[in-house]
Amino acid sequence: MAGKNYYDVTDWHVGNPYTDIGEVINSILADIKSRQQETDVNDEGKPGAVIYIPSGDYHLKTQVKIDISYLKIQGSGHGFVSSSIRYNVPQEQWKDLHDIWPGGSRILVDLKPEKNDERSGAAFLVEREGDPRISSVEFENFCIDGLHFVDDGNGDPENTYVNGKTGIYVASAQDSFRITGMGIIYLEHGVTLYNSDALSVHDNFIAECGNCVELRGAGQASKITDNLMGAGYRGHSIYAENFGGLLVASNNIFPRGRSIVHFRGVLRSSVTANRFHSFYPGMLIFEDCRENLVSSNHFLRDHEPWPPMQGYDNGLNDDYGLIHIEGSCNSVISNHISETIEMQYLKPAGIKPVVIRLVSGTENYVACNHIVATTQADKKEKEGDSSCFDAQVGALLSMNELVRLSVDAVRVDAASSDNVILDTCRESEAAMDFDINVFRGIPGK
Repeated sequence: MAGKNYYDVTDWHVGNPYTDIGEVINSILADIKSRQQETDVNDEGKPGAVIYIPSGDYHLKTQVKIDISYLKIQGSGHGFVSSSIRYNVPQEQWKDLHDIWPGGSRILVDLKPEKNDERSGAAFLVEREGDPRISSVEFENFCIDGLHFVDDGNGDPENTYVNGKTGIYVASAQDSFRITGMGIIYLEHGVTLYNSDALSVHDNFIAECGNCVELRGAGQASKITDNLMGAGYRGHSIYAENFGGLLVASNNIFPRGRSIVHFRGVLRSSVTANRFHSFYPGMLIFEDCRENLVSSNHFLRDHEPWPPMQGYDNGLNDDYGLIHIEGSCNSVISNHISETIEMQYLKPAGIKPVVIRLVSGTENYVACNHIVATTQADKKEKEGDSSCFDAQVGALLSMNELVRLSVDAVRVDAASSDNVILDTCRESEAAMDFDINVFRGIPGK
């Protein structure tokens, strides 16, 4: 038996959820607030509510504005399917596809964002000032679909990753938010939160977005775990700034993001047990970061194999480093790092790639990492366009005719000193001032 604090969007008396679910949810929120006004009656307060979205397609023309705590919005399936693959298949072939659009409990974002105003393009805007912070808002098990990207003069409009739309935008400080089991697709910004505390972003499928998860402002004690995600070449898969105690663990992050993990001003946080795949350098970037742990991750960098996307990259040269660290007292320990790239794809031509680069700071600790750098001798390109799946899986599994690629496994710039580099590469693969850094190399022949 559903209680009075359980709402089904298809069984509400205001609006039509199929033509504008935003109007319906805002009306439900108004009803919740009208019934839950007392903060303390017999040690009872405002319990919040559950808003249920059954499987189906729901257009959103009105932004949902959330300003209450203890709210769960849940659906019956994240409904993800690749829009990028569909848009890069000739339209005359669409009739032969089993599925065309994402499904499940799917919200189609029809908003028209104002220029230079991220908030206006947010499907869900969460904001409440004052004390206490808004708490325990949950998004679970439905799909937010931005539908299309727009033309910016940079090739196919559906490959630009630009449309001004955001799935979930949390503008004010919050506590104990949960984003779980969501499918988020074709948005310039998937999830953006300011000033997060005890946030959980867990077990979502966030992909084909300009940026996937962005933690802005400042924050503490949060986690991004067990997600499948991958941003576009313009943005970040995971971005955090001014954060302490952030856990990034057990994620499988797909290629094409400008960066996989980008920390700015992040302290005493962990990046552990993830699988990261990128087509570009700058996979993990630390700017002004201190006392962070990067351990037991698998990094793979190779070349974009799918023809429709081979004309794009993140603009970084191959000496930038797959792991690029500006900061002090960070630990990079026991990671497996694979770089497999053909010489003709290095940027600029003839450059020596860098795997781990310490740019500035002191007392960083780099130890017991296994770096495998290879290239393919006499590689022959396949003729014709293969499917995205076949191209990427074929590239991942290709082990034929691999030969060693000459790299700087560890490069330490002059602005970085007093670092410790142990058992990560041979001395011939290290570029540093050995007088101002501690180095113990792998024995060479």
